[in-house]
Amino acid sequence: MTSVDFSDVTGARLVLAARETISPEDGASSAAATPLVDSFGRTIDYVRLSVTDRCDLRCRYCMAEEMTFAPRPELLTFAEIEQLVDALVDRGVRRLRLTGGEPLVRRGVETLIDRLGRHLGRGLDELTLTTNGTQLGRMAASIRAAGVRRINVSLDTLDPKQYQRITRRGNLGKVLVGLDAAHSAGLAVKINMVALAGINDGEFAAMLAWCCDRGFDLTLIETMPLGLVEENRTAHYLPLDTVREALAEHFVLSPSTLRTGGPARYYEVTGTATRLGLITPLTQNFCAGCNRIRISATGTVYGCLGRDQHIELRPALREGDVDELHKRLDCLVSGKPRRHDFQIAAQTPAVARHMSVTGG
Repeated sequence: MTSVDFSDVTGARLVLAARETISPEDGASSAAATPLVDSFGRTIDYVRLSVTDRCDLRCRYCMAEEMTFAPRPELLTFAEIEQLVDALVDRGVRRLRLTGGEPLVRRGVETLIDRLGRHLGRGLDELTLTTNGTQLGRMAASIRAAGVRRINVSLDTLDPKQYQRITRRGNLGKVLVGLDAAHSAGLAVKINMVALAGINDGEFAAMLAWCCDRGFDLTLIETMPLGLVEENRTAHYLPLDTVREALAEHFVLSPSTLRTGGPARYYEVTGTATRLGLITPLTQNFCAGCNRIRISATGTVYGCLGRDQHIELRPALREGDVDELHKRLDCLVSGKPRRHDFQIAAQTPAVARHMSVTGG
């Protein structure tokens, strides 16, 4: 296995956001044993943690074709990520999802996943990850051995040419091999498919049938206005209520009571083991029950995917100041917005940062 440097790095400088910034001195207090509860009474027990902003694909709705990534020294080291996860679990976080960019392209990530898996059964209920599937062929078994039991795989089409068009550079065959490896390793798989009018809108029934045949779940996602991209998101926006009605002509869909900690509403697909999830940030806002925060690969923590409110954790981590780390978490959560303000028809995105920066 690739060796990994777990040494700490020092000397980082605190940089706060240009707008919607907050300060850890604004009434925050360190309370390492207390749950993270925001001003609206929502308990934060789910964290999406990015390990890299890099990706081996350039999906048109997600990233610009020419991306500028964070310099590697700015990324949290694996030791810093471990320290951060220790603090989060102490504060009552029960679900941790590793994201990117593409998390599996970071060198040595299998070692990190294995080390984070030690929290399972010791405060952490679940360790999962979201991936594009390109690296699963060689990593699925080690991911399962580390304690991961289910994964989300981003896959927007089963057509090889369409896949290459959407991702700009991807090989569908490689992803399908990875999915087979995940299934063989015993990982539960959920396919994430962004609904794109004029691109993959004729493929939803085929994708759901394919998932049913393989025992995968399927979640459909409305495109979100995050980051500047070359594509016209308004032209490709597709309300999922329309999609669900169309699928109901081919499948018997019954509302499910399943909750996974995320924002999806689920439906049972009668006669199969598959569930259909719908993530509808535009047509059916789900912010009232938001229980999560997102942490970038550089240690910036965001209270909301669609807002700029954030604070930097890296300085406290690199100084080894646990009390300051908890103060900053308290400060972030106390200022967590009530909801996002996505507007698909707006001339500019809700926030300038790409999804890959926030943590997928």
